[in-house]
Amino acid sequence: MSDFTGLAIAGRVATPSDADWDEARVAWNLTADQRPEAVAFVASADDVVKVVGFAGAHDLRVAGQGTGHGAVALEPLDGTILIKTERMRGIEIDPDARTARVEAGALVLELSEAAQAHGLSSMPGSAPDVGVIGYTLGGGLSWLGRRYGFACNRVRGIELITADGEPRTVDAENDPDLFWALRGGGGGYAIVTALHLDLIPIGDIYAGALLFPAEVGAEAVRAYRDWAAGLSDEVTSVVRFLRPPPVPDVPEQLRNVPLLTIDAACIGDQAAGEATIAPLLEIGEPIMNTFGQIPSEGLCRIHMDPEQPVPGMGHHQVIRELPDEAIDAFTELAGPESGSPLLLTELRHLGGALGRPDPSGGALSHIDADFAMFGVGLPMTPELGQAIEDRLNRFDDAMGPWAAEGGYFNFAERPCDADAILAPEVCARLADVKRRYDPDSMIVANHAVSLAPA
Repeated sequence: MSDFTGLAIAGRVATPSDADWDEARVAWNLTADQRPEAVAFVASADDVVKVVGFAGAHDLRVAGQGTGHGAVALEPLDGTILIKTERMRGIEIDPDARTARVEAGALVLELSEAAQAHGLSSMPGSAPDVGVIGYTLGGGLSWLGRRYGFACNRVRGIELITADGEPRTVDAENDPDLFWALRGGGGGYAIVTALHLDLIPIGDIYAGALLFPAEVGAEAVRAYRDWAAGLSDEVTSVVRFLRPPPVPDVPEQLRNVPLLTIDAACIGDQAAGEATIAPLLEIGEPIMNTFGQIPSEGLCRIHMDPEQPVPGMGHHQVIRELPDEAIDAFTELAGPESGSPLLLTELRHLGGALGRPDPSGGALSHIDADFAMFGVGLPMTPELGQAIEDRLNRFDDAMGPWAAEGGYFNFAERPCDADAILAPEVCARLADVKRRYDPDSMIVANHAVSLAPA
């Protein structure tokens, strides 16, 4: 084991000899068993410079981590210092310019609240306690996405430390290739210490969820598909089969109850939102209807994702189209009579700005597919873990005939190279950036790009 006594930072360096080592190395996704050489809890960009410099001098690697939601997809951390940025929580809002500077440990909910205080919105996804940095570098599929595209393409500048220990601020004019790579290509090209983001002039929004008994089944999914096909770009939505676990965060009447839920965010006022959602009420009488005009900071909670660390095993596909046969296959594996061990299986509506090439976008410009499918289970026992893995594999096979090429970075929760997610020409350019800025592959991140010759 390396000697870390020479690594002096304002934060803290934890090693396997510390009594709280298991706590220090844990990720938000408790399924991940992270075993780095050390964990550096950095307090500033200067700390990151010191950690990267130390790693370079001692033939070690580094990996950045805000929360560890996607940690299962991280490659083994042998010979690696895990840089945890959770102490770097600064957020600065410029309400006149409609911009934010967000440090590497800030959470989506924290940014949403800070922006909301000025009548603005960020680009929140479905989980309040995901880190802004990881969420954005992996694309950022937002409730505002069909109108404004991927969150990564709302980035105007990135503060970072490259593998040589040099701090830089990159943007469209300065190190534009590195700026391009980090917007949707993941974090394997530098350790990001802050993002500069464009905010959106939305203070409130009509959003929420309809919760139906799962018995509404395939017909309800078809009704949702037909409804979604006629939507304007102002509406982003998702349909899912869900069985909420029997935990205190879940209302008692919903615990372990099979549900079909439809969540949506509709840009505009309440009257317009109610008119948009009205056709969905023809599916049947919902068990619960949470729709209403809410502050934009509430968007990241309408999906009811867990806000405490949990174990999770997930998998995804992007779905080119959703004919009746695909819906039948989806329902057979996820619906109320499927015996599915998964917590949820969902279809997120893409299209709109998410499906149009962004001429100034980063490595993730758009996704040419109608839906993103994602399933996840909680492996509380080894037997349940195997059942979850088997069911996710069955989804892979069953939905294969309607799957599009590639995937979506932040939903790719199994280890794989970027080549399995992003287009070949994108990966070729990412490999060039990696060779230029990190030729020794010192920086470790989810879904590394292959540097093998074509």
